[in-house]
Amino acid sequence: MTISELKLLKESENKVEFKEASNTYSYRGKRKSVLGYTVALANEKGGYLIFGVNDSYPHQISGSKAFEGREGGLEQDIYNDLGIRVQIEVLYEESKRVMIIKVPSRPVGKTLLYEDIALMRVGEELVRMSDEVYFSIIQEQEPDFSAKICKGLKLSHLDESAISRMKESYARKQKNSSFIELSTEQVLSDLKLLVNGELNYAALVLLGKKEEIATILPQSKIVWEFRNNEGQIYFDTRETVDDPIFIAIDKIWQLINQPTLNRKHPIQSDAYIFDLFDFNEEVVREAILNAIAHRDYTITSEIVVKQYPSQIIINNPGGFPKGVTIENILTVSSTPRSRLMTEILEKTGLVERSGQGVDKIFSITLSEGKTEPDYKNSDMYQVSLILRSEITDKAFHAFLNRYRISHREPQLGVEQIITLCKIREGIFQSLKMPIVIQLEKLGLISKLAGHTNRYILSEEYFHLKNETLKIGKRYLIKEIESLLIVLQGHNLKIGELENKLALFLNRNQIKYFISKLIVDNIIVTSGLGKGTKYFLAKEFNDLRGDVLLNRVLNYLRDIYEGSVETNQ
Repeated sequence: MTISELKLLKESENKVEFKEASNTYSYRGKRKSVLGYTVALANEKGGYLIFGVNDSYPHQISGSKAFEGREGGLEQDIYNDLGIRVQIEVLYEESKRVMIIKVPSRPVGKTLLYEDIALMRVGEELVRMSDEVYFSIIQEQEPDFSAKICKGLKLSHLDESAISRMKESYARKQKNSSFIELSTEQVLSDLKLLVNGELNYAALVLLGKKEEIATILPQSKIVWEFRNNEGQIYFDTRETVDDPIFIAIDKIWQLINQPTLNRKHPIQSDAYIFDLFDFNEEVVREAILNAIAHRDYTITSEIVVKQYPSQIIINNPGGFPKGVTIENILTVSSTPRSRLMTEILEKTGLVERSGQGVDKIFSITLSEGKTEPDYKNSDMYQVSLILRSEITDKAFHAFLNRYRISHREPQLGVEQIITLCKIREGIFQSLKMPIVIQLEKLGLISKLAGHTNRYILSEEYFHLKNETLKIGKRYLIKEIESLLIVLQGHNLKIGELENKLALFLNRNQIKYFISKLIVDNIIVTSGLGKGTKYFLAKEFNDLRGDVLLNRVLNYLRDIYEGSVETNQ
């Protein structure tokens, strides 16, 4: 938005609130405050709160110092208090400062509250929302399938083991050990799974015995498939998990986390070693539980988890909930289709607070140096999430981990991490300046020489990055890493190596590469001719992951980056 554009905005038509606020303005404490107007504008499906402009039309710029220099903190405070992400922009007319708070819409079917009151604007006042407006909002919601009574479902149809797990999880999350001792009826009633003596569909999906789930709601089962490569049509392994969710989620993770299917990669940086896996447990659990909470149970299809060495694809029936798109998935507060079930998953600690699960999936994935979670194949009939295993930037992971273990504040959230990723890739459009300013003050980025609006990551990142490229003029570290991953713990023939390294090297390149490593005593052989097998030398053979990689790299650096290099 430009100064010229905002001067022509009208408060009612454009959902704008103008405040002169020449020096200060109240953040909270009374209705006419930042939080009060944010709530009211969000309840109007979004708008603008603008400081430094008078409210007479056409508007004149008066300038405001309210929250000057604290824009990033103000965004964070509003998110912490209201659970919505505003965007703050600062403009100037000559030396007069204008601060614009862009307020997003409330979640579909929900009102925002300030001091337990849903507010709306009426003229110059902020008042309690009228019943007419309130009920029109509530009626936007899709019916909560999980809260519907499941006719014929009895207490004897529930799985005792699942109930025990739910009790234990709730007691641990709420720090209330006495919950475990309550009767099953009391627990179910307290969690609204048992209403007026009748059980609902949330009770069935979360706690029902397998045979009851199969009879009443067979589409609630989850299918896991594994394929050795992405081009395969038919699966190599397939399992159907039809247990209640409090048992099923562990079974699904056990299938995904088999040692041969979810490799560990220790990442070393100076004295620290960070273990990374192809697929992060927190990310996978959150993604699957999100699918369970958001899927459309009126569609007779199951959630399908397709696992490959390079990626996991999670497909769940039904498109995004109302108001959610691929473009706004990180900024809009969504309402899950199965609200009651989601509340129980939150209270028992299985998922993040509603609306934050996708944040967690993105922030962890990006901070591990992987590509961002991909929803591009989603449509109105299904949500499809792709989680890729490849660690494309180990230096970025080490860079963020060094910051994390330094115990500096603030800890980085999803918006900070995404901003760092954009700057790393040279993408400067639509950066949020309060976040950029914050990252610059933290020393994580700096201005690119000769530019006022372009940035680069700090020198520490590039130092870490340079460590991961090559050794002397003889080896590319990426090639060494690719070979070690497939060779560790194995004796392989050249054909087997060719199959496993097809994405990186051809047969002649592999032969040449191996011949160099044999000369350098990294690889040894047994057998002759077509029966020749290749394996790691004794001093490396028991090592795995990044520990193995770092040992080999340090060994080669001693040769080719020391005095010996000039003799090669």
